[in-house]
Amino acid sequence: MTNEGRSPKRWLIGEPLPSEKLEGQLLSKRLALPIFASDALSSVAYGPQEMLMILTIGGLAFLSFAPWVAACVVVLLITVAASYRQLIKAYPSGGGDYEVAHKNLGEKAGLIVASALLVDYVLTVAVSVASGVDNIISALPWLSGWRVELAVAFVVLIAAVNLRGVRESSKAFAIPTYVFIASIVLMVVTGLVQTLFGSAPIAESAGYSVHAQNITQAAVILLLLRSFASGCSALTGVEAVANGVPAFRTPKIRNARTTLLLMASIAVGLFVGLTAIALITHVHYAENPCDLQGWAQCATSPQRSVIAQVASAVFGNNSILFFIVQAATALVLLLAANTAFNGFPLLGSVLARDSYAPKSLNTRGDRLVFSNGMILLALGACVLLLIYRANLTQLIQLYIIGVFVSFTLGQSGMVKHWIRLLKSGAPDRVGIIRSLCINAFGALLTFSVLVVVTITKFTHGAYLVFIFMPILFLLMMGVNRYYRDVEREVEVDATTTFGSKGDHAIVLIGKMQKPALKALDYAIAARHDSIEAVNIAIDEESTQKLQGQWAEQNIHVPLTIIESPYRDFGVPLIKYIKQRREEHGSEVVTVYLPQYIVGHWWEGLLHNHRSRRIARQLMLCHGVTIALVPWLLDSSSLIYGRRSRPLPGQDRRGEPIPPVMRRPLAPASTASQAAAKTAKPAAKTSTRSTHRTKR
Repeated sequence: MTNEGRSPKRWLIGEPLPSEKLEGQLLSKRLALPIFASDALSSVAYGPQEMLMILTIGGLAFLSFAPWVAACVVVLLITVAASYRQLIKAYPSGGGDYEVAHKNLGEKAGLIVASALLVDYVLTVAVSVASGVDNIISALPWLSGWRVELAVAFVVLIAAVNLRGVRESSKAFAIPTYVFIASIVLMVVTGLVQTLFGSAPIAESAGYSVHAQNITQAAVILLLLRSFASGCSALTGVEAVANGVPAFRTPKIRNARTTLLLMASIAVGLFVGLTAIALITHVHYAENPCDLQGWAQCATSPQRSVIAQVASAVFGNNSILFFIVQAATALVLLLAANTAFNGFPLLGSVLARDSYAPKSLNTRGDRLVFSNGMILLALGACVLLLIYRANLTQLIQLYIIGVFVSFTLGQSGMVKHWIRLLKSGAPDRVGIIRSLCINAFGALLTFSVLVVVTITKFTHGAYLVFIFMPILFLLMMGVNRYYRDVEREVEVDATTTFGSKGDHAIVLIGKMQKPALKALDYAIAARHDSIEAVNIAIDEESTQKLQGQWAEQNIHVPLTIIESPYRDFGVPLIKYIKQRREEHGSEVVTVYLPQYIVGHWWEGLLHNHRSRRIARQLMLCHGVTIALVPWLLDSSSLIYGRRSRPLPGQDRRGEPIPPVMRRPLAPASTASQAAAKTAKPAAKTSTRSTHRTKR
């Protein structure tokens, strides 16, 4: 196909890939790490920031609790990662927590997990992109007024890259992820070395104080718990590897488990290192910038993120390394959304396979990805960004609830799985008991965190998640019930049969044009038992003109005129067909409808699409089959690469051509019987008839 004939879709996502190329789209560990780990790794860009911000509410003295809160987050991260390594080994099909909960805890538990994950994937895209834009604005404050537009544009860009295929997106996203890891490691190591040599870096906000609020002892505990809940945002994305096992190259289980181990190790290292260097540099970050006493420009200048302040302190403000850290952070935060663009479509395909979601979500697109799921995810994320104006602080309040719902039910399902294996007398009891202990501890810990996160975030906006999840749950139950009803309705039984006692063809004629004659020729070639042309008469002048042309064109097929005083096409035709079936019995009526095929989108606005509308109406008429006869206009060469046939030689020379005679052929059954006879069949006189029927 030449470039001139390429559609915008081809320019955007590329040429279609055959199904046998699916193996080539699978990922090695080197490419899978940036794809599935970008969310978890990028969480260190806002996890420590949110944790420190909540502690600052109680005053700067509360920052002394930060190491202990961070230690709790690290223990939780290690536990969850170890638990998911067991899940990958037991359920490598890609269903993740949904499959585990569905098979071990029942249908409803599985759908609760699915609804939680679907909500969380949409939030992952929104939060990651909003955080990435936040870091861009930290380096380029003049972009502050374009926050929402930038966020939506990045979602569209990431969706477009993912629509090109898993392998292409992994190549595009690998370098920024590895650059981010290297830049943060370099920043942390450099800051620690400076501290060891007695010249600890100092953040630009170190001199600002915070007015401490008078809080009770109970409020202190609640504040610490809320800080821990915000720090737990660093755990988002850990489940992505378990959900994406089918995307790995063989051996899938080993590669997925290794990738998860690498991801957890790097995430722990970056989280601990960034928290430590933020405390060393005395970064002060407040939910409301004007709570920082001493900052005169709080109302006019955007507050720099924690990473931006640390990078400025370690490498120098507006230095080359500062901009490298900011660029890498912004990119990896934007690309963290890519984890959701892999997890959401895979989960959607599993739900569609189990009849809990529309079947279109289980269809691979031209580039062998579940493109419908990607488009749906992008739309959901854009809506959230528009509603919340890409405000990270507000969006993150909705975050991680869904993650810990799926964590808890997934680990609980794994506990039941291992107990069932023990009861069945499976070999390797020591390994099963070890896995049981890991998952049991993970279930207990994640349930405790779920309670904490729910209590501390509920009034800050997390209640919306508990509204969305039941809605999705009920929708999935309704979809499944619908598919069950349809399956019950169409299943084969021993008594139902289908048949007819006749075969009649109707060719719908509007004007004497080539598309109409093509439909007529097709109907004649099909050798129906009987055939007629039908014109729906809207005005007398056009009808008389058609009748005259019908005779001039030497057509020996009866032309029936159906009056339509209300200028409708479908209803009079359906009434005519019903009356004919009453007179002739249960015959099959095939209606031939000519239809234009165009190449430009705007051409669709210039045609009335009458054939499609009539076809939709005829579908509700019993005993009718519909044959759409396409007529490719010249513009359709943009799609199909062909144009109308050239004029015959007589036309080019200006010679008159007599019309081709069109007459009904003997039905196929009659023709075969006649061919078997030795006697010459009697000649039949063809007749031309026209009659009118009022409807």
